Order: sequence, then C-alpha cells, then structure tokens
Amino acid sequence: MRKSTMSRYKIVPVLLMALVLSACADEPAPEKEVIRPVRAIQVAVQTEMETRTFPGTAKATQEVNLSFRIGGPLITFPVNIGDRVKKGDVLARIDPRDFKVELSKAQGKLDKANANAKRAQADYARELNILKQDAGATSQAAVDRREDQRDQAYAEIKSLKAFVDAAKDNLSYTYLKAPFDGIVVETIVENFETVLSRQEIVRLLDDSSIEMIVNIPEDLISLVPTLETIFVRFDTFPDHILEAKIKEIGTEASKTTRTYPVNLIMEQPEDITILPGMAGSATGSREKPATSDASEALVVPVKAVFTPDTEKQDHVWVIDKKSGSVQLRAIKTGSLTPSGLQVIDGLQAGEWVAIAGLHTLHEGQIVRLTSTVTE
Repeated sequence: MRKSTMSRYKIVPVLLMALVLSACADEPAPEKEVIRPVRAIQVAVQTEMETRTFPGTAKATQEVNLSFRIGGPLITFPVNIGDRVKKGDVLARIDPRDFKVELSKAQGKLDKANANAKRAQADYARELNILKQDAGATSQAAVDRREDQRDQAYAEIKSLKAFVDAAKDNLSYTYLKAPFDGIVVETIVENFETVLSRQEIVRLLDDSSIEMIVNIPEDLISLVPTLETIFVRFDTFPDHILEAKIKEIGTEASKTTRTYPVNLIMEQPEDITILPGMAGSATGSREKPATSDASEALVVPVKAVFTPDTEKQDHVWVIDKKSGSVQLRAIKTGSLTPSGLQVIDGLQAGEWVAIAGLHTLHEGQIVRLTSTVTE
C-alpha cells in the first residue's frame, strides 16, 4: 500500500510538467512586425535656381470618338456622361438578331459544302481505284474529272469559311467596348436609335494622366532639355501644384508666333480631376552657377509636408537612417520655390524625410528606406 502511494507522488510532478509544456506549446508565437519600405529624401540646402513660367492648356493623353463597324438599331446604351469605365466594358450594343441569322445561314452553307467535298473525295478515290484494278473499266479522263470536282468542293469550303468568319466578326461587332480605362465625356446618340457604320456613338477620355501644351519662344527652346524641375498649376485649382515631365518637344515653330510646342505630362491627382482645355501655367527651373550670395535655406518636396488633423502647424516624418525609426516633427515653412518648400526651422541638412505613404506611418514605426534620393 505504501509503495502505491509513493508511485502516485512520483506521477503527479510528471503530469504537471507535461501540462506546463503543453500549455507553452499552445501559446501562439509572437507575430514579427513587418518592416515596410518607405520612399524618402535627404534634406539639403536650396540651390539658387533660374526659373521661367509660361501659360499652357491641358489636353488628354488619350481621347477617342468610338463607333460601330456595322450599323443597326441600338438595344443597349448603359453609359452616361461622367461614368467611369474599365477596359472591355460594354458601352453600347446593336440588335444582334439579323447578324445571328446571317451567321446561321453561312454556317449551313459551309456544312453542306463539307458534305459535298466528302462525297467528291470518295467518288475520286473510287474512280482511281477502279482504274488501278481494271484500266478498261474506266478512263484517266474520268479520274481527272472526279479530281476536278473534289478540288472545286474544297475551294468552295475555303470560300464559305471566309463568309462564316466574317459573319462571326459582324456578330462580335454588335458590341461597342471601351478600349481603355477612362471616363465618358460625351454621348452622341440615344438608345434605340438606328445607327450607321462608323457613326460616332460616345467619346471616351483616358484621365489616368494629363498633358499640358506649352508654347516656348524659339530663343528659349534650346534650354528646355536642361530643366531640372517643372511644376504645373491650373487656374481652376490654384492650390494644387503638380510635378510634370517633358513628353515631347516640337521640332517645328509656329509660323505666326515663332514658338515651339512642348508637351508636358503629369499624373492625375487623386482629389481633383484635370480636364482637357483647362488653362494653367508651367514653371521650369534649372540650377544657376554657384554664387557667393546663394540662398542657404533648406528645402523639401511639397509632398513631404502635411498637417495632422489635430494640429495647425506643418509636419514631416523624419526617418533615422541607421535604426529606421520614424518620428513626427513639426516644422516652420517658408516660401514655395521651384525646388520645393523652404524649411525655416525644425530640420537640419542631411536628415531624411518620408515623401510617400505619409498617412500610413506612425510614431516609432520601424521602416526601411527605399528608392531614396538626395537633393
């Protein structure tokens, strides 16, 4: 009896240890914090810049008037002015019934021709076999005639296949689809109208990016490729400054104004929509040779500066390059220059500030600098 009791005393610690180990095994491993990449820029002293400003007008990167390849009555016209569409969306449809009938007729003729060709091939093979077995039972001319009939049947099949393919194409053409993502800016017909082939139905605009045409005097056109920064401001949205790039420089001057067209391109802002025809101005800048009285102000990109909801002062996210730690810092800003926004107080040259994803960062977050640039 005593031996049994002692055994139980030995078993209890073992069971307790097993329970502890089991509980530890059930505990989930702590999640490792994901270190996200962040684009940043190094704060630098502003370089004295030479700037020029010219008026310009917005134009669409792509703008097309869409039409059907065939004609007929509309049965579907689901889009309205201002609607956003995706590539492949149906913008309109013509009644397909007549085109289905044409396809059915063409397919029927092709099926009949296939049957005729099959018989012609069998007749030719039989005639040729007879000639080989008994030359007196038929003639070479009869064999040649059967061969010609077979070849004509195959030629008819080829012709009818083309008709079937054309009928299939016409049936597919009853759909008018968006060739790219964009916005409907004009509807030219009404639903249930009978439209003609190539008649304009709807105008579609690609507004994922926007362009501006600026006319540059001939004595300055050679300086355009040397520009380091180009900022665009539209009269309708004077508080928005957009960074632009040169898409194309015209090679022929206007005979009346002696100016060259320069095509600028920029991303469409998320909070406003720039439409073709809007007037504005483009300011281009290039670095001047160093002088003794050059400005010593620090400068950061406009997109690096924001005002938190609970604050009235401008702030930036400062990133420690060694540790990757993020710190929210208030700054005092000055004038807007072609190089960016002047910083009067709150930053030092050489520090790094975030320029993307500002509203997803938080104090003390660990990030990894990527695509970093120095100004």
